[in-house]
Amino acid sequence: MNNSLNPSLLTALTGQNDSNPESESVVSNDFSTALGALILSLVFLLGVPGNLFIVWSILARTRQRSVTTLLILNLACADGFLMALTIFFIIYLAKQTWVFGDIMCKGLFYLCNSNMYASIFLITLMSVHRFVAVVFPRKAPSLVSKKIIRRVLVGMWVLVMVIAIPSLVFRDVREDKDERNKTRLVCAPNHTLPRHVRFQYAFETVAGFILPYAVIITCYVLILRRLRQTKFRRKVRSEKLILAIVVMFGLFWLPYHVINMIQVATEWYGDKSPTREVLDDIAKSSRAVTSALAFISSCANPVLYTFAGKSYIKKNGLAFMARLFEGTSMDQVGTKKSRDQSKDSAGASNLNSTHSTGTPPLRNGR
Repeated sequence: MNNSLNPSLLTALTGQNDSNPESESVVSNDFSTALGALILSLVFLLGVPGNLFIVWSILARTRQRSVTTLLILNLACADGFLMALTIFFIIYLAKQTWVFGDIMCKGLFYLCNSNMYASIFLITLMSVHRFVAVVFPRKAPSLVSKKIIRRVLVGMWVLVMVIAIPSLVFRDVREDKDERNKTRLVCAPNHTLPRHVRFQYAFETVAGFILPYAVIITCYVLILRRLRQTKFRRKVRSEKLILAIVVMFGLFWLPYHVINMIQVATEWYGDKSPTREVLDDIAKSSRAVTSALAFISSCANPVLYTFAGKSYIKKNGLAFMARLFEGTSMDQVGTKKSRDQSKDSAGASNLNSTHSTGTPPLRNGR
């Protein structure tokens, strides 16, 4: 469920204004620093073992791997890798100074931003796959085969690494003074012009939320329309699981992107504008909470899968998650079986009609 540490998290948790290089140090507030370290520690303890367990369940215990399982594997790898990086940020908050150098400053936040895009793009691919499987069931095996999905995943990861570049450019290490006039090193945004702020946050929200979610919503509207037209309706496990992942991601990330848009709107007003002051206050006061929610989403999917697979726990033990993911494979098999059974039933009906009357069944009233 899945899933990320975004480039503004540490800054937001400690109340720094991205666009003002003279603002308060990101590590000068003891309460904020302690709160940030606590959140990151909890996420690390839940996210690393949780996502590693998902990867282990799929690679070592799952016998039948569906396309959905392959996408979930990529999502867990991205989130697990991201959770492992939190140790650097915990150290940052504990020492209250950046000790890893400029390259690590840019690189770590770049990887965090990449994970945000990877998570939403993988969830979008899950939705598109379900759309093809439900609306075009006969063409689905050729359109969404594992070979094609692997190629799409490679292309997706390349795209993710490219569009996350702004977080690499607009960040560096600088000296900052705290309220005690003590100089510290901070890894912080380096926006020098208002248009840089507008570009980064607007691009982040459009590419990382609005466009992907538009695709997701369109897919599910068409899926629901198709299901209403279908005579035989089945409850598909993977359908519910993917929908739960989509809803959870949206709940965690929507507030963050709303604040992004407020911050973009702030930069359109003059420095002395009352509207700018109001919007700036909203962004500053809300950024910490919304960023924390977005970050927690990286460790939420393992919890979601555990609840989804709770019926397997007593019977399968540690293999319960593998059985859950195997259920997504059975959904595709079940779809084919349902079509075959439907055809067999129709054929048997025609055959019985022939045997009972001695003549073939009438067609078109003739």
